[in-house]
Amino acid sequence: MMRSLFTSATGMIAQQMNIDTVAHNLANVNTTGFKKSRVNFQDLIYETIKPAGAETTQGTSIPEGIQIGHGVRPSAISKVFTPGAAMQTGNPLDVMIEGDGFLQIMLPDGTIAYTRDGSFKMNEQGRMMTADGYPIEPEITIPQDAEMITIGTDGRVSVRVPGNNAFTQVGDIQLVRFPNPAGLDARMGHNLLMETQASGAPVPGQPGLDGLGIITQGFLENSNVQVVEEIIQMIIAQRAYEANSKTIQTADEMLQTANNVKR
Repeated sequence: MMRSLFTSATGMIAQQMNIDTVAHNLANVNTTGFKKSRVNFQDLIYETIKPAGAETTQGTSIPEGIQIGHGVRPSAISKVFTPGAAMQTGNPLDVMIEGDGFLQIMLPDGTIAYTRDGSFKMNEQGRMMTADGYPIEPEITIPQDAEMITIGTDGRVSVRVPGNNAFTQVGDIQLVRFPNPAGLDARMGHNLLMETQASGAPVPGQPGLDGLGIITQGFLENSNVQVVEEIIQMIIAQRAYEANSKTIQTADEMLQTANNVKR
């Protein structure tokens, strides 16, 4: 019975992390380019009371053994990179990636971060930047007198200035992909992901080529969080938490009964 107390405790701890993850997903249901997370679980080690195949009498062995598990633990929290719904904004600096790939962002220390959030702004010098003031990489500068900005599906950024009906190219938006995007590090927040050893090295390329998605101007990618699915996961986690707490209560009552036994 003492074993069941600790086993049930592992289940409650695991479901608490499950609820924490669901809460984070729901909190970011309207975050541009956000990718939901999923908790993966695995069972803990087993205590072998009687091994399978153990010999009982000469020439005879048991087909099944006796093993008692010790609960569960979270093995990983993985990002789910399914596409989010498209949202039309009409802003010429908003871009959406249709397909695989990440935009590159230059951080103040020279490190490159990666994002699916294409809501760009223009600073006083005309540089395309994120809402936090981090420039896109490679750097793109829009002339301040530009009358029209066009961004092609291949990432080509062109502008038209007064007195010239022709469009002039001012830069290219490049995308990168990773062998294992689920291994990217999200601890920085701000809709930015960082390269890790688990993610593999980034593979740059032109949008629309080498398995990369295309760029769509005037649209943003919504979060891929489905509220109904998260509510269902919340209910499942809550019921599992309650079941584990009931197991602890039952084990406690059994211990109490054993303590009250009199000769």
